[in-house]
Amino acid sequence: MAFPQNFMDELIARNDIVDVVSSYVQLSRKGANLFGLCPFHSEKTGSFSVSPDKQIYYCFGCKRGGGVINFIMEEENLTFPDAVRFLAKRAGMEIPEEDGDQEAGRRRARLLELNREAARFYYQLLQQPEGDAVRAYLAKRKITRQTAVRFGMGASPNAWDALLTAMTRRGYTKKELLDAGLVVQNRNGGLYDKFRNRLMLPVIDTRGDVVAFGSRVLDGSEPKYMNSSETPVYSKRRVLYGLNLAKKTKRPNIILCEGNLDIVTLHQAGFDNAVASMGTALTVEQIRLLSRFTRELVLCYDNDNAGKIATERALQLLDNSEFTVKVLQLPRRLVDGTYVKQDADDFIKFQGPDAFERLLTGSENGVEFRMAQVAGKYDLQNDEARVAYCEEISTLLASLPSAVEREIYTTRAAEVARITPEAMKLEVQRAFRRQAAREKRAQTRKDLNPAAALQPQERSLRYENLRSARAEEGIIRLFLLDESLFPSDPPLTPEQFSSPLLGRVFSLLWQARKDGRPPSLAALAGSLTQEEMNHITSVCQHPESARNASQALSDYIRIIRSEAEKRSGREMDPLLAATEKYKDKK
Repeated sequence: MAFPQNFMDELIARNDIVDVVSSYVQLSRKGANLFGLCPFHSEKTGSFSVSPDKQIYYCFGCKRGGGVINFIMEEENLTFPDAVRFLAKRAGMEIPEEDGDQEAGRRRARLLELNREAARFYYQLLQQPEGDAVRAYLAKRKITRQTAVRFGMGASPNAWDALLTAMTRRGYTKKELLDAGLVVQNRNGGLYDKFRNRLMLPVIDTRGDVVAFGSRVLDGSEPKYMNSSETPVYSKRRVLYGLNLAKKTKRPNIILCEGNLDIVTLHQAGFDNAVASMGTALTVEQIRLLSRFTRELVLCYDNDNAGKIATERALQLLDNSEFTVKVLQLPRRLVDGTYVKQDADDFIKFQGPDAFERLLTGSENGVEFRMAQVAGKYDLQNDEARVAYCEEISTLLASLPSAVEREIYTTRAAEVARITPEAMKLEVQRAFRRQAAREKRAQTRKDLNPAAALQPQERSLRYENLRSARAEEGIIRLFLLDESLFPSDPPLTPEQFSSPLLGRVFSLLWQARKDGRPPSLAALAGSLTQEEMNHITSVCQHPESARNASQALSDYIRIIRSEAEKRSGREMDPLLAATEKYKDKK
């Protein structure tokens, strides 16, 4: 363990999981547990459970679980040591760190300090003669000085090593600059600045740390836009540009756009609820982040094929989530007799904020967007195309979970296809039955292979001996249920377990008991990966009856010993097996 065990025990005791989770998730009591909408995946019905007695959480939807430290690691995107520090600060506890963890924390802090110093360096250059070209570019884009200051914009000079030289003079090492993604190493081992002759846009997370940079080239060179690569303090899947500002908005929703400069223009125009993903499609991690600040999203991607594909992917990701989702489609702009695509930045400049506000107010929901996309694929003046449209649209409508939604949009689809609502309704019903039949066949296949349902979700944790592993799971559940059931000496060795993970967990729990501490799943956060913790938490969701616990324990031990003998090639002879069975019953 990286931290003293007595400190960890106190940390977990002083950070009650219900109190911690309640600051992120709205929970309501159902029996002994509390339930809410899972913060780790999109859902409309709460399948996220918190057990005050066991001090664990588990989602029956996405199968994630663990103790309070795991929750903070997942929710705040922190390493184990950083999650411990986070909870220690919350509880007002001093942190007795070991040298290794002090070094890891110091490295992370140094990279964040370096990023902040680099942002300050770029910002100061923007005010100096070296920033003339960037200031001219901002003026051309009609970005005011006030907006540039608000976003902390800067200028990277047209030089190979300006930042490298400046930061090394301030005491930062070349390795730290490499780790932060601020410099690049050439084939000969030489270093040079990654960002040169560019408008610089620092990426600031919701905690106020500069974690990365976005940039825009000033001339016609490529790439036009360049973002920081992944670093120990930055994961593009977990960050949204502008959310540090948008989280304070008084507007009822958050607008998702593609480009960083779209966000700058929208904020300047009064739409301070706009954010952008960092050079990637919308991710589950970003959705989890957004769920902390809003329940309504407006997708405002570019009106081209790539933008439509991005919108469709986002809608699929947000299906059955707690979010209300709308789509704002930007109209094409007529230029020299040709209609061209425009992004949010173009629209604000040419049509103005009031026009964007009208579009925002009238934005369509996700179903309407999808229906329009399907209709746009067919020439609805052609009878064959109308038939094909009806087949595709009926499949879409059959997938809607609400019967009321299906009724409303079926009528609209009938109007588009110029057929009677009754005929379209029949098509939707047929599609609905086909979909139900497919789902039933899939469930039947699953039911006919019950062993598959008993295996861990993570392939690397799959059981080789299912009979023994089920008994091993039972041993762990009983240990956590009532450790007094077990004798003073361990009845099994970890080597007798067929599953290395279950054997290791048994050993860790037994060590806790030996040290005079109550066996606790939450205390294993530093010893198990998140995937391992997910599975062990899942194992603990199956009930164990306290009434027949002693008999169950004997049965589990007998099965594990028997299967271990088989694996060793020394299968127990009948007389010894009978003796073992008799001993278990005593």
